[in-house]
Amino acid sequence: MNQEDRIKNFDEFWPYYVREHSTAGCRSLHFIGSSLGLVCLAATFATGNLWLIPLGFALGYGFAWTGHFFIEHNRPATFQYPLWSFRADWKMWRLTLTGRMDMEVKSATRS
Repeated sequence: MNQEDRIKNFDEFWPYYVREHSTAGCRSLHFIGSSLGLVCLAATFATGNLWLIPLGFALGYGFAWTGHFFIEHNRPATFQYPLWSFRADWKMWRLTLTGRMDMEVKSATRS
C-alpha cells in the first residue's frame, strides 16, 4: 500500500477493519482476548499488581492475532494502523456484546 492508498480517518478505517474480521471465530477470539484484558485491568486496580497490565495486553493481542493468523489468514490491522485498530477493537467488542456486530459485517462485506 503506497502513501496515497492509506486510510485517512476512522470512518474510512472501520469498514476495512470489519472486513478484516469477517469470520465469527476471529471476532470471538478478539472478544475473549479483550475481555481478559479488562479482567486484568480490573485486577490491577483491585490488587495493585502492575504486572497484570502487560499480561492483559499479551492476552488481548495473543487471542486476536491467533484469530488473524489461523482463522482469517490475514495480517492484523494493528501492524499498520495501531491506534485506529485499538479503537476499533473496542467498538467491535461493544457491538459484539450488544449483538449488533453481525449486522456490521454484513453491511461492510456487501459494499
